[in-house]
Amino acid sequence: MNKNLNVVELFAGVGGFRLGFEKADKEYFQTVWANQWEPSKKAQDAFECYSKHFTEGEVSNEDITTVPNSKFDELKIDLLAGGFPCQDYSVSRSLNNEQGINGKKGVLFWEIKRVLESSHPKYVLLENVDRLIKSPSKQRGRDFAIMLAVFRDLDYIVEWRVINASEYGYAQRRRRVFIFAYKKNLSYAKQQMNIRNKEDILFKKGFFAKVFPVQAIPYKGRRASGTLPTDIVEISDRYAFGFHPAGVMIDGEIYTVHPEPIEKLPIPLKDILLPEEQVEEEYYLTDTAIEKFGYLRGPKKIERTSAEGHKYIYSEGGMSPTDDLNLPGRTMLTSEGTVNRSTHIVEVNGRKRFLTPIECERLNGFDDNWTEGMPKRMRYFCMGNALVVDLIRDMAVKIKEIDLIEIEESTQIKLGI
Repeated sequence: MNKNLNVVELFAGVGGFRLGFEKADKEYFQTVWANQWEPSKKAQDAFECYSKHFTEGEVSNEDITTVPNSKFDELKIDLLAGGFPCQDYSVSRSLNNEQGINGKKGVLFWEIKRVLESSHPKYVLLENVDRLIKSPSKQRGRDFAIMLAVFRDLDYIVEWRVINASEYGYAQRRRRVFIFAYKKNLSYAKQQMNIRNKEDILFKKGFFAKVFPVQAIPYKGRRASGTLPTDIVEISDRYAFGFHPAGVMIDGEIYTVHPEPIEKLPIPLKDILLPEEQVEEEYYLTDTAIEKFGYLRGPKKIERTSAEGHKYIYSEGGMSPTDDLNLPGRTMLTSEGTVNRSTHIVEVNGRKRFLTPIECERLNGFDDNWTEGMPKRMRYFCMGNALVVDLIRDMAVKIKEIDLIEIEESTQIKLGI
């Protein structure tokens, strides 16, 4: 049996997942196909960036919805990975019940489902914004429950964890939910199913607990358990559940807790900054920009009028005029580098400035000038969309460990040992 994993990456962006896998073990994680397509845009900057850095395997720049199922079947996928958009996942019964379920049009998670149905990979690793587990606001947890039901029906066990990268030693306070799913017929799955107290998976013995350790008891005792309805339409219509930041789903049974991380010292902003002589003048703030940021980052109460015509007061708390260089960076958004309240502003030797694109790459753990060649605005945008690469590297090390044991046990079974 080959000691490597065929990886397929969807919604690949500039390659954060792949870079993380290759940092863990380039030979073991072999990306055979990746897809990156930005709809409604002539310039495909992220695809060009990805293609420049990764020349092995096929890189697709086509609408994922147009790729036939036969393509995924022939790829013999072992690990499916990707960061997919957070959307509305509501579903309905088709007019002819025998035709199954109609998912909300344009939801790219259904493309993940389609790939899983065509190829049945052993492992799935996904990333999304942390609000996914609580959306939509009027039916908390519905969307995530629909996803879990899809995995259940395809014979996967699912673990999830909301991870703040800075709490595990990295340079950005970026919170994202990571989802690790694995087939129930794997030896690893059987080990997890045999754990009597399922909370042990979340605190000590599971995938995320091994990679990102947590305290032995949940924050303020927050825990919950429940059972997913069998019918996915019932979930869409009526189901709500208070998912916590960590959890596991086995055969539709949910166990979820709010863990406290065993924190590592993060990388402070000052450690990712370029020497001042390497920072071009265009990144320094003008007096006008300083005044504008002073307003944007200051406290305010503004009278506004709603769409229905009634007036209300919008309040916003103040924040520091500049970002603390002794702390890790805040969560970087796609608007980074613009005149926006969320943009990082650093002050060095009495002068205020934006972060440069290289410094934004460093916040996510990419190599310097990873996005060089793009327009500057797109470099910021892509880093605002990217993930923290070293988190993926850490997870990949564990996936390899799981898979090597899988290979060893399969070999022993074949040899009758």
